[in-house]
Amino acid sequence: MSATPDTAAAPSTATRFAFADFVLDTANRTLVHDGAPVALNARYFDALVLLVREHGQLVGKQRFFDEVWARSVVTDAALTQCIKEIRRQLGDDAGNPRFIRTVAGHGYVFIAPVQSDVAAVATALATPAAVTPATPSTPVMRGGDARPALARVLIDGAAATAGGAAAGVIGGLLYGSALAVAPQSQALGTLSVLMVLMALSVAVGMAGAMGVGLGMAGGRLLGRGAGWVLAGGAAGGLVVGGLVRLLGSDTLTLLVGRAPTGITGGLEGAAIGFALALGVLLGGGLDRAHGWRPAWGAALSTGIAGALITLSGGSLMASSLARVASTFDDTRLDMAPLGALLGEPQLGLASQAALGLLEGGIFGGCVAAALLWARRQGPAIRRRAS
Repeated sequence: MSATPDTAAAPSTATRFAFADFVLDTANRTLVHDGAPVALNARYFDALVLLVREHGQLVGKQRFFDEVWARSVVTDAALTQCIKEIRRQLGDDAGNPRFIRTVAGHGYVFIAPVQSDVAAVATALATPAAVTPATPSTPVMRGGDARPALARVLIDGAAATAGGAAAGVIGGLLYGSALAVAPQSQALGTLSVLMVLMALSVAVGMAGAMGVGLGMAGGRLLGRGAGWVLAGGAAGGLVVGGLVRLLGSDTLTLLVGRAPTGITGGLEGAAIGFALALGVLLGGGLDRAHGWRPAWGAALSTGIAGALITLSGGSLMASSLARVASTFDDTRLDMAPLGALLGEPQLGLASQAALGLLEGGIFGGCVAAALLWARRQGPAIRRRAS
């Protein structure tokens, strides 16, 4: 079988290229990601330049050898290692590529959309934060058009809300199933207890997740560093948690004349939001090809945060329900079965910490997984919406 010939199309004469949230400046030999330089050695940088200049076209192996290693004798293994390192720096995945596709036995194709308008990209280099597309696989839009960035914020907010709803369903099933078997709850009806707790859990999960998701996306929109994302997640959780506490307390006061103290609120929301954002970042972030590690990282960090919140005197869902039950003597809500499942006669501090770990882990994992899914499905979502 003969090798597929390289394209004969004239190479681009541009010196600056933008793809996803990267800017490649061939004149100054720099690669920038979200305003931060990306380290590539000279050979690998030249290989990336060749791929980007010929984006959409097959670049054969021999062309790499002739143009990148012009005066050196190298093997296919050197080229394979070169492409592997470029993919690593771009956050690409050979099995599900966003940037470089392998044509087995022939070469490689740079498949991401590339913008090579010199003036537009030069402006982006002066303000790196502007190089933020709606998703990593869509063309960069500039010239003051904020629609892609706003679309990304809205998609993240919707995805996080869906993840919070999923976490609420799981939590509602767990708590509702445990509490529905209590004698006091059976007087109300097993199904009724299950449905009420699930509805409450879903509502709180959706509200909290929407706040954290929008906060993280807004933080990324406002600044380039991880600190902005962390601050955004904490701020979103703080605002929604404060609103949940305010509305819950006001509703109970209006209906029965009093409300329990210490139910979950802004500080707990801020801690969970910060922990979720931290776990996502430690897992590699939402824009890089790290599998589901950001979701696992978020589950772990928010689980730990949930346990620490309850141990320090704060409240999540289980602790808040316990405070409601202790405030109203005639309530049909009996939290003892949850404590019994964990080896305590009542819902003590150890049980609350264990449930906080569980609640936080479910919430963080579901929300981060939904955000990852939305980022990877972003182009298809926008096409269906348009």
